[in-house]
Amino acid sequence: MTSLRVELVGKRCALPLLLLSLSSPLAPLVAAELRPGDLAQAEMAPGGSEGMLQDDAYILGAGDGLSLKFLAVEDLSGSLEILNDGTASLPLLGSVRLSGLTLSQASLWLESLYRKQLQRPDLQLSVVRPRPLRIAVVGEVERPGIYTLTTSETSTAEAPVVISGPPTLVDAIQKAGGITSMANLRRVVVQRRLPGADSRFKRARVDLLALVRDGDQLQNPLLFDGDTIKLERVSEQLASNSAEMAATTLAPKQITVNVVGEVKAPGRLQVPASTPLMQAILAAGGVETWRAKTSRLELVRINRNGSAMRRTYPLDFNQGVSIAKNPPLVDGDTVIVNRSRYAISADAIGAVSTPLSGLVNVLTLFRLLDSNN
Repeated sequence: MTSLRVELVGKRCALPLLLLSLSSPLAPLVAAELRPGDLAQAEMAPGGSEGMLQDDAYILGAGDGLSLKFLAVEDLSGSLEILNDGTASLPLLGSVRLSGLTLSQASLWLESLYRKQLQRPDLQLSVVRPRPLRIAVVGEVERPGIYTLTTSETSTAEAPVVISGPPTLVDAIQKAGGITSMANLRRVVVQRRLPGADSRFKRARVDLLALVRDGDQLQNPLLFDGDTIKLERVSEQLASNSAEMAATTLAPKQITVNVVGEVKAPGRLQVPASTPLMQAILAAGGVETWRAKTSRLELVRINRNGSAMRRTYPLDFNQGVSIAKNPPLVDGDTVIVNRSRYAISADAIGAVSTPLSGLVNVLTLFRLLDSNN
């Protein structure tokens, strides 16, 4: 099973783990000295640079709905919501900042605060209404940008069936329109903020091919608010990979291409994603046999950065999918089937003879008029 490569980004914390001794008799004294920042740093302190995204704890933030239960004082139990400033209003304490902490950190922090008010501050804190997630998806996807994902929007690619569960990496890629044909599926990078207020991040590299081929669910991690997903570009993707990914939920189902020139039905076509060049020509009715220049088909592609690519290919309907001879198309591609020399000559003769034909018709009309007179 493929492992995720994870590295910490930003400042490393050298504080010792303060929470390992909370079960000792000195625990109340230690907890009373803690601050939210100490809790965040203590939990992440020794953490090696290797780990799994699935192992990460949920980080509280503005919009989260919480349930607070006191085991000994039920009258203080109730619902909480973290406000835009990152604080929540708690009984006896007033406004307390919880944003940026994990549930375990927040629970320990509140227990340390309530210990000054209660003899037995045993409490349970849980998330009952998670906030929507703001996720950035950049790189080789059809619609890069920032997206809001909620549990209710997590669905299958066929759309009508809604699955209850936190949004995953695949959900975010689908929301961004799916992958492009040049996405490096073996190197998808997820950047995630770590708990605490010191703006530390970690990056994990995910292998989507392992997810598709082997069903490795470790390559489809749950997303957290603020995650950034980057799909890098490859210089030349294997055609087999492109065709394989086109049949999955990671690619858009349909793309629009233009097929113009010497085909039987020129115009804009809706075709399946990653349709090969030759198949698109067949979808346009095929070439006009004697008019098409079969040795030089042109493919024009406008890249996202504004640059243009123009390549030529010979017509060969027996050619399999190949970057060099029969490339998969992407949304917005234009295929040009040029005229053959014979067609150019025939069109030129037709253009010259058209006025003459008109003149002959006029002379014939005059002769008919003269004969009637």
